[in-house]
Formats: sequence, C-alpha cells, structure tokens
Amino acid sequence: MTYDLLLKGGRVIDPAQGLDANLDVAFTGGRVAAVAENIAMGEARRVYDATGRLVLPGLIDFHTHVYWGGTSLGVDAEGIAIRSGTTTFVDAGSAGAGNMAGFVRHVIEPSAPRILAYINISFAGIFGFSKEVMVGECSDLRLLNARECVRSAREFTEHVVGVKARVGFNAGGNSGAAPLDIAIEIADELDLPVMAHIDFPPPSRDEVLERLRPGDILTHCFRPFPNAPINGRRQVRQEIRAAHERGVIFDIGHGYGGFAFESGRATLEQGLLPDILSSDVHTLSKDGPAYDILAVMSKFWCLGMELNDVVRATTETPAKALRRPELGTLAPGTPGDATIVQIEKGQFQYHDAVGEVLDGDRQLALRGIVIGGNWWEKGPSA
Repeated sequence: MTYDLLLKGGRVIDPAQGLDANLDVAFTGGRVAAVAENIAMGEARRVYDATGRLVLPGLIDFHTHVYWGGTSLGVDAEGIAIRSGTTTFVDAGSAGAGNMAGFVRHVIEPSAPRILAYINISFAGIFGFSKEVMVGECSDLRLLNARECVRSAREFTEHVVGVKARVGFNAGGNSGAAPLDIAIEIADELDLPVMAHIDFPPPSRDEVLERLRPGDILTHCFRPFPNAPINGRRQVRQEIRAAHERGVIFDIGHGYGGFAFESGRATLEQGLLPDILSSDVHTLSKDGPAYDILAVMSKFWCLGMELNDVVRATTETPAKALRRPELGTLAPGTPGDATIVQIEKGQFQYHDAVGEVLDGDRQLALRGIVIGGNWWEKGPSA
C-alpha cells in the first residue's frame, strides 16, 4: 500500500495552493502525500468517500481558551474539536509565565489537536473569568513582569507563538494602554507578534491602533460600540483602514462580547474583510453566541463573505500569522491535517454578541477530521 488514508472525490478548497476543484487527497507517514485526480483506491489502506463534501486544510481557530482545568475560562480542546473540526487551536493568553508550564504539561502535550499559545503578559494569566467572578488580569500592574514573561516564552519556544495583552476597562481597569506597551516591549525582545484585545475604553481604539506594528493582531476587530470599527454613520473609520493598510492583522475573536453583525455587515459592504475568523471559544461562549469556528465561518458566509475567503481566513492567513505556513494548506509534504464538512441548506438563525439575529440559508456541518494523516476516531464516523 502506498497511502495510509485516501479522501476520495471531495471538493478541495485550499486557497494557499489556489485550489477549488474535485480532487483526491492522500496521506502517508503523518503528512499529505498527494493531491490529484483519480488516485487509485487500491493504493490506500483506508478510503473515505468525500463526494459532495468539502475537504479543507485542517481548520485553525486562531483565538481560543483551552487551558481546561487550569483556568476558569478554559474549555476542553478535544471536546470542541469533535464538533468543529479544528485541528489547530491557538490559545489567546490563558496562561502567563506563572502557569505556562502546567498548560504545556497537562493540556498541550497530551492533546490530539495541536495547541499553540500566546503567552499572557500577566504572570497569573487569565485567572478570574466567569459569570460570578470577573477580575481583569491587567488591572494590577504588579502582575506584569516583563522579564518573567520573556523567561517563560523562551523556555517554551516550541509552543509560544506570540504575546497577549488584554487592554480595556474590563481587562485592565484604569491601566489604560500600559499593558500593551509592556507587551510590545516583550514581543520585540522575543521577535514575536502581539495580540491586542480591546474592550471598553480606556484605552481608546486609537491608542491601541497607533501602537500596533505590522504583523501584530487586533482581536475583536469588528466589536460592537464602543471601540467599534465604524462610526455612528456606519462608515469604517479612517484609522481602522490605515492600521490595516500598514499590516496590522484583523482577527474576529467572536467570543461572548467581541463581535457585532452591525460592525461586520458595514465593514464587509465597504470592502474591508477580516484577515482571520476565530471563535474566542471559552466557558461563556461555547454554548453561544460563538460556539466554535464552524459556526463563525457559517455566520460570515451568510453575511456575504465568499466561501473561499472564509476558508482562507481559517487556514492560509492564520498559518502565516503564526509564521507556520505549512499548517494552512494540503500541499504535499505538509502536516496531514484536514477538515471535511458538508454544506447544509435550510433556515438557520445566527446570533451576535449583542443579541442581533441573522437569518441564514446555509451552514457548514462537520463530517470528519484528519489529524496527523489519520482519521481521528473521536470525530464523526467515516
């Protein structure tokens, strides 16, 4: 046998390769071995008929919180992957220098889906986040020790892909933009990007944007008022466009309060697409309104994004932002991760973070997961 697994006859959408066609995808030795027409079924130990379904590079959820058991907001990555097809989770600052070792040992290393992490500039990470207790980890600047953050990031270079700063009234109290300034100092020392969370001012949207460098990430980029990307006339703010044009990466980070249809609809209509779609899945958003990456993809498809752009924003672009482009494609020789989904037609209701309802006529539903070149048995049956 030449191949361990063959996905036969699906519609392969791989923006990194410019592919959107009915093709077969074969895996061997944990990697993609071939993408071509009419690969013989007899060449594979296991064959999955993907006819009528989409075969995508393994989905990357760029903003999640999966330090389950170690933080109050963490959810179980495998439990979310089973329903969403996520093969790479990027944890957006759940752990800081004080608990990154536990995150790596007890969650990241045992996980079947890949987990990468933005390290929180707060020593304790996100330690007080629940319906009953909400304490911003950046509200006490004594917790923001730059040297400790650098030490921990260097200890876990295999897993740490950036530095996270949650700024805003909820996350930082009266600390304003100071946590972001510290994060940028750390990121510069490590040659890593910063992900900046923004909620209610202070700081203002402008104070955050003016600090971000090309390659840094603005998450909750299409959040509701205040600090929304549009003004009261529903026009995209010039400072938003300017930041995007100079290379700041826009990440949705839907979550419990990070995305509004009004902002998303206006920005799309005016030609400003998000670079990355992500769920910001955690204990308060996993049962709505965000749910998971497939739900967010379905929302943006129904809002008017082209399907190929939706796929690009969950494969090619986040992989580039991670500086790991091999994760966002099915090119031969790359890690053997794939997500198989079905387009379902019907009537579906989607909710944003402020209660608006969008009536959609389609959704993406999971049908299978390939991790490391093998069908993941915890996911849907082949």
